[in-house]
Amino acid sequence: MIAPLKDILYVFFCSMLPIIELRGSIILGAGLGLPWWLNAIVSIIGNMLPVPFILIFIRRILHWMAHTKIPFLSKVARWIEEKAHKNSKKVLRYATFGLFLFVALPLPGTGAWTGALVAAMLDMRIKNSLPVIFLGVLCACLIMTLASYGMVGFLSFLTKI
Repeated sequence: MIAPLKDILYVFFCSMLPIIELRGSIILGAGLGLPWWLNAIVSIIGNMLPVPFILIFIRRILHWMAHTKIPFLSKVARWIEEKAHKNSKKVLRYATFGLFLFVALPLPGTGAWTGALVAAMLDMRIKNSLPVIFLGVLCACLIMTLASYGMVGFLSFLTKI
């Protein structure tokens, strides 16, 4: 039986959110009782959907935000640029493999959004960065799925004791 559409949409939109991304959506889907395979597919699609747009448009958007007369937008643009530059050293050290590791390891402050932001700020070509980010998302999905569904299975086992 397929899960309710509202649960699938919760997971999909959660995976599109910056900071939370796939790492949070896999946990959410496991908690909602989605089958692991459906949760993984929906989370991957949702997490990857914004990435091409970030790679293509983020520099123009940040430039506009930084030069607007709205102080809040200027502050947000500076914060985003600082975050990207702070993480760029990690990525630059190993170039493409560094980008993969940055996206693949489910740690706070890493993920597809930040990876795409760093790739765009470093002027990495989209044809090189998009597949690497996708592979990183797949790896993060595998790690989070194993951790989440292993934990859900363990907790359900404990409740039966």
